Amino acid sequence: MSDHEQAARDELARKTMPAGALGRLGALAVELAARQRTLAPRIGRVRLVVFAADHGISEAGVSAYPRAVTREMLHAFASGGAAACVLARAHDVEVEVVDVGVDVAADAVPPGIVVAKTRRGTARIDRAPAMTVAERDAAFAAGVAAVHRAGAVDAIAVGEMGIGNTTAAAALLAALTGAPSGSCVGRGTGIDDAGLARKRRAVDAALRRVAGIDEPGRLLAELGGLEIAAMTGAIAAAAAGARIVVVDGFIATVAALVAVRIDPEIRRHLVFAHRSAEAGHALALDALDAEPLLDLGLRLGEGTGAILAIPLLRAAAAVMREMATFDSAGVSDRTPA
Repeated sequence: MSDHEQAARDELARKTMPAGALGRLGALAVELAARQRTLAPRIGRVRLVVFAADHGISEAGVSAYPRAVTREMLHAFASGGAAACVLARAHDVEVEVVDVGVDVAADAVPPGIVVAKTRRGTARIDRAPAMTVAERDAAFAAGVAAVHRAGAVDAIAVGEMGIGNTTAAAALLAALTGAPSGSCVGRGTGIDDAGLARKRRAVDAALRRVAGIDEPGRLLAELGGLEIAAMTGAIAAAAAGARIVVVDGFIATVAALVAVRIDPEIRRHLVFAHRSAEAGHALALDALDAEPLLDLGLRLGEGTGAILAIPLLRAAAAVMREMATFDSAGVSDRTPA
């Protein structure tokens, strides 16, 4: 335990309440104080960065929606009508959307979307590497650049959009953890039983192709998505800048797992927003020894769950910063003998 964490625990113990009375919120207050290295933590400016990209594996019928939805969603983000944009306005969260690999020409991307396109979608991971190492590095760098553009924010939340990306995330999770593919593959956008069977076959084929590879960066290039690589870069950059990183659902958690496998020090900067309804998310959370703040049955992505967790972070910071101690309030902290 660091000195900052011990000081935060001691400060929380002095607050005017029974020990442990705030439960997970109190633990979160300690986490924020320790990570910001202050007994007056603050979650003021927050930015959500949503990375969008397409996936070749969508051609295998693994999603309930066509690949065109990814580019169509860019317009929903640009107009402010996407779910993440609506929730962000409700909770005073900035939003930036970055196209790192949507299958649309750069000059057709709507205004307001950052274009950092590495390539127009990945290859089919059941047949070939998703991307080259150079393309992986370019997508990773796009994530780093997004964090740098955010400037002096207190927290960075990461989200994604990309038809087919639960398939890529499931394959990557299975390869990273050695878990059976069946426990990693879920229904994603709501596919039927036939679609689920196709998705499992695609993941199994991808895993056979990369058998023997265990280096996380290499697996990211072989199996990941451009938006997963970008989220990995954003998580790494935000952690390096000592910012709080709010991780969204299944796909963002798999990106966080890649980042932590590359650099275990990143783990202490992460706050996990929610437990999604996607089959593999619990396994990914377990691999990171993570306890999410919310469990609302979400499976939308876009960073929606991360936004919904922000009020809890702000409340936890306020408790540590503003709540009276027994001494300051003149309240007895024990029952008289």
